[in-house]
Amino acid sequence: MQEQEGALHVPAQIIAVPQSVSAAAQAFLAGAARRIAALSSGDGAATNGPSQTEQAAQATLFLRPAADRFSGTFETVELPSGALLYRATPDGRDGRKAHVVLFDIHGGAFVAGGGEMCQLLARIRAADYGVEVCAVDYRLAPQHVYPAALDDCVAAYQAVIARHAAGDIVVSGASAGGNLAAALMLRLCAEGLPLPAALMLLTPGLDMTRSGDSYRTNRYLDVTLYGGAKEGPDAYAGDHDPTDPFLSPLFGDIPADWPPTLLSSGTRDLLLSDTVRMHRLLRRAGVRADLHVTEAGPHGGFMGQAPEDAELICECHRFLHAAWGIAD
Repeated sequence: MQEQEGALHVPAQIIAVPQSVSAAAQAFLAGAARRIAALSSGDGAATNGPSQTEQAAQATLFLRPAADRFSGTFETVELPSGALLYRATPDGRDGRKAHVVLFDIHGGAFVAGGGEMCQLLARIRAADYGVEVCAVDYRLAPQHVYPAALDDCVAAYQAVIARHAAGDIVVSGASAGGNLAAALMLRLCAEGLPLPAALMLLTPGLDMTRSGDSYRTNRYLDVTLYGGAKEGPDAYAGDHDPTDPFLSPLFGDIPADWPPTLLSSGTRDLLLSDTVRMHRLLRRAGVRADLHVTEAGPHGGFMGQAPEDAELICECHRFLHAAWGIAD
């Protein structure tokens, strides 16, 4: 491969766990580094981390105890495509919270995160925020390529707005779910459907061309997406043009009525560039956009094991309450 003119040669170095984060975050990063080292070849050459399916299985183990906090009703609705919509409604809602909905789109690189993990996340979000959560268990790649997952999100959103006013809904998506959440906004605009009250994009993947700076600078710093983790997005995109805005929302036109948006990432997140570029794109369009970047945070944060994650949840609480007009 021909070297690009002006390329910066970076000497090999060992990146220590930073002392600038909480003890819990340090322990998370150190533990992940040990697991990655155990996977490397004997000559010390870098290797890719666990697959998305393996990571989803590991995450499910962490999520099960947290989901036990949920108390309420849980319903499954089948969509026309065979995809599912889970509705978790917590007990004890009152006032404004009795009418609002969080529409949640799970991550997993388009190839994982459905089924039990999606159900657990719906229960956890409902317990965290005390509101009804509708979570779409969309069809996964490689069996179902673009636009299957996005079509399922549109169908699920239509099912939700059949029961609730769009102004009572906040859409949230993490990682691949952040991609689908942003693409959903573009589809809603294109199809003349009502937009939600607000949008949360949590460590979103928004550029299928992977042109952002952090795809290189953080390739071996992100302990979650260690090595690049491009197989899932490539499987979803298939033979489609990766610059299509419905695949890469960073290349879309942002309308003036795009809903207020919270974006989050971390300084070690492989997708940091996607997040900060989307923030600037929204700001240039005159959209209110709040950006939260966690020190040393890898993709997806610290799996809920560090106070930095709790801080982000508090920020999400404030953002949601403002969107819904709920007094803190």
